[in-house]
Amino acid sequence: MLVLASSSPRRRALLEQVGIPHVVHPAEIDESRLEGATPREHAERLAREKARVVSERMEGFVLGADTVVVVEGELLEKPADDRDAERMIGRLAGRVHEVFTAVALAKSGEILESQVHVAKVRFRPLDPDTVRRYVATGEGRDKAGAYGVQGVGAGLVESIEGDYGTVVGLPLAPVILLLERHGAIGAWP
Repeated sequence: MLVLASSSPRRRALLEQVGIPHVVHPAEIDESRLEGATPREHAERLAREKARVVSERMEGFVLGADTVVVVEGELLEKPADDRDAERMIGRLAGRVHEVFTAVALAKSGEILESQVHVAKVRFRPLDPDTVRRYVATGEGRDKAGAYGVQGVGAGLVESIEGDYGTVVGLPLAPVILLLERHGAIGAWP
């Protein structure tokens, strides 16, 4: 059975949605950004580290993932508090931003493969009251960029260029191909 090295309920739900049996064993790693790392490099390093660490103590295939949001060169990770979330949503309002989701597959402490997927998301213009009301829902408190496209936050989004799953946190078609290629799952579905 596949091990998901993530505590994200969204990633778990996405795997369940496509019928991939798995168990969850979150990785506890330092998620600080390394000096000079690009958002792509940062997301990929975290996905690889999560997969590697969990695969050292669990048998079988381990899938790690990480998602980051970038607007005009600024990396928006999980908000520290509601004020930080309001700042982030305000930065995203009326603009296009990029979402990088990295995935990594490991077994026995070795990384088999990692990938980074990118989507571009355009937020509609938002007034300060709308931003405050959205943040007050609490939906974005544990999410990169302080929003969730799969919930109430869908109303913030004007358009998505790329894979919807990348924005949620797990691009399903590429992940299924990755898992099949390495024998982590049989032929899908």
